[in-house]
Amino acid sequence: MKVAAFIFARGGSKGLPGKNIRPLGGKPLIAWSIEHALAVSRIARVIVSTDSHEIAAVARAHGAEVPFIRPEELARDDSSEWQAWQHALSYLLEEEGILPDAMVSVPATAPLRSPLDIENCLDVYEKGGADMVITVTDAHRSPYFNMVKANADGTVGLVIPPQSAVTRRQDVPTVFDMTTVAYVARPEFVLTHNGTFEGRVRHVHVPVERAVDIDTLLDFRIAECLLSLR
Repeated sequence: MKVAAFIFARGGSKGLPGKNIRPLGGKPLIAWSIEHALAVSRIARVIVSTDSHEIAAVARAHGAEVPFIRPEELARDDSSEWQAWQHALSYLLEEEGILPDAMVSVPATAPLRSPLDIENCLDVYEKGGADMVITVTDAHRSPYFNMVKANADGTVGLVIPPQSAVTRRQDVPTVFDMTTVAYVARPEFVLTHNGTFEGRVRHVHVPVERAVDIDTLLDFRIAECLLSLR
């Protein structure tokens, strides 16, 4: 199976400016994801999609390919990352005439993952029967039990009201938080659909300490603290 890993890292982060190349543990944030992908023997190549020439230079210095600069319209705050996925795959198809058997998205914002997490996703994908494999971790809240939404009259109520009285977390369906640790997808599915759950999706569970997703300075500080404890 030919596998290509992709890291989608735009330059215009608002929550934490410059986060994709901000130093974490002595190396740029994006370098962690590049190294994780390179450590997986089944991954034949690691490609970075970015609109930033600065990020591109850092990515190349750490062993990734940057065969194109992502168009500006696919790197705005409101741009869909799914469309960036489609753009990267379309580029390979048009320029090289072939698609990988599987694409792995390894977001730069999850530096505490283990290469084993990527391996586990590929194991599930290779079993067949899935258009995508996502990573999840234990949920901190449940929409059936302690997540509320605002009502029009100013009150609040449960996001998903139970059919009968619920007094314990154990009485509600098990839910998970999706993580940005890794995704594995069938390229043809990505090119012909508009989102993850339009297809058949399987999951891999990741411990919460490896599932930090950096979007803000607080997230970055948490990652620094967890990294220092390793």
